[in-house]
Amino acid sequence: MKTAVDILTCRISELITAKPETTIKEALRLMVKHNIGALFIEDDGEVIGVWTERDNLRNSILPNFDIQTARLKDYMTTGLIAAPHTAGIYELLDMYLGLRLRHLLIEKDGKYIGMVSSGDAVRAALVEKTEELEKLSSMVNWEYYENWRWDKK
Repeated sequence: MKTAVDILTCRISELITAKPETTIKEALRLMVKHNIGALFIEDDGEVIGVWTERDNLRNSILPNFDIQTARLKDYMTTGLIAAPHTAGIYELLDMYLGLRLRHLLIEKDGKYIGMVSSGDAVRAALVEKTEELEKLSSMVNWEYYENWRWDKK
């Protein structure tokens, strides 16, 4: 079964981060540039928060919210949850569903080595199940039954 680190090695992207002082407008530009839905906030080399496209929806209707001046540090989510790099696909899916998350940091030896989205994990699970089904289909197919004969001795 594939693990979180396997999913990360299949992806070409890196963990995209911004500083806490970054404006929301700058953050949105960065997210559009990299075609991502979550931006991690990094301070002194340490990831301290996340800000997502869903946060943007919630924040944009707040009174006095201005993307030109609002800073990530004031709107980011802290208390991040990470999965170990050894977590299997189904363990990741359980975390997404149980914790109602869309993005999980992946941790190895006390450091974040990347991020896996729920879409990445679902895609990996589907690929794994498709490969498993193809393997089973090749083992037991009609040709097998056509060539099978009872050996009368």
